Amino acid sequence: MTSYEMMILKGTYLAPYIQLATLLIGKTREGGGNMFRHQIDTMATLIDYGHIDSVLLKASLVHDVVEDIPEFNHNLLLSIDFESPAVYDLVLQVTRNPGEAKGDFLARIREAGSRNAKILKTADRISNMISLGYVNNTEFIARYTGETEEYIYPIAEEVDKNMLAELESLVNSRRRYLSAIQQT
Repeated sequence: MTSYEMMILKGTYLAPYIQLATLLIGKTREGGGNMFRHQIDTMATLIDYGHIDSVLLKASLVHDVVEDIPEFNHNLLLSIDFESPAVYDLVLQVTRNPGEAKGDFLARIREAGSRNAKILKTADRISNMISLGYVNNTEFIARYTGETEEYIYPIAEEVDKNMLAELESLVNSRRRYLSAIQQT
C-alpha cells in the first residue's frame, strides 16, 4: 500500500459503521459463517485490491444490514456522518428488493449499478465464494458457482480483472470439489 493510500485510509472514519454492522452478530449465512464477519471480510477484500474509497469501504461494512434485518431503521445509517446518504444509496444498489428474483437482482447490478456497486458486489461474492469452502450442500454450491459465472464474472471483468481472476480460481476450486464428490 502506498503512503498516499495509507493517508486516505487514516482519515476514513469506520468505527460507527462497524458498530452498526454488529447488528448482524449471530445471524448465520447460508454459505457458512456469520453475517458480521462477512461484512469485515468484504471490506478486507476491497482493501486488498486497492479499493479504498471511503464510501465504498463504509458501505461494505453495512451492505447486508438493510436486507437481513427487516426491522432496521435506516435513519441509524443516514445519521452517522456526512457520507451516510451516499453510503446508504450504495447499500441500496446492492440490496435485493423484496420479491426480486436472484437473477434479476444480479442482472440489475450488472446493467444499472454504479461502478462502486459493481466493485462492492464483486468483493461480496469473493467473500461468499471463500465461505463455500465450508459448505457441503452440493446443490447450493452448484447453483452459487453458476450464478457467479453468469452474473458476477461480467461485473468483475468490467471493474477489476484481478478480482475476476480470484473469482475464477474460487469457482474452479468448487467445481473440482463437486466433481470429486460425484466420482465417489
